[in-house]
Amino acid sequence: MLIGIVSDTHGYFHPALPAYLGDVDLILHAGDIGTAEVLDQLEAIGPTRAVWGNVDGSEIRRRVPEEQFFEVDGISIRMIHIGGRPGRWAPGILNSLKARTPDVFICGHSHILRIDRVPSLGQMLFINPGAAGKQGLHRVKTCVRLEIENGQLKQAEVVHLDET
Repeated sequence: MLIGIVSDTHGYFHPALPAYLGDVDLILHAGDIGTAEVLDQLEAIGPTRAVWGNVDGSEIRRRVPEEQFFEVDGISIRMIHIGGRPGRWAPGILNSLKARTPDVFICGHSHILRIDRVPSLGQMLFINPGAAGKQGLHRVKTCVRLEIENGQLKQAEVVHLDET
């Protein structure tokens, strides 16, 4: 199972996304999608799950929830736009993660690429895929490809979208 993870597109569909997401089994968008067209373009590539972010308007909010908690190939995944990061969680996130710890926690918002294991939460894998859009302070547009095999997390590959 291969999962493509993007965030913070802010209405921009990077032309390299089809090349990097075309072979994935599932696409995840961790919010600040920006426009329905971006969501439509991701869905045209393959099955897509998304959450809305703080810049997403009513059209996006009608189509996708604020948070997703689901299982893929024996791995539990929780996704929300504003989650903070290990050691500096957004308000309420740490308590909810302690109450129901997923195998993988995905969020966006900061535009800062980060992949970490969180020992205090049972080795939960934290992923912020950075930002794939043009808006924000980030200098490099990124996404992540996460490989799951037989119920095990195998590899998280960082993709620099402008290096195609």
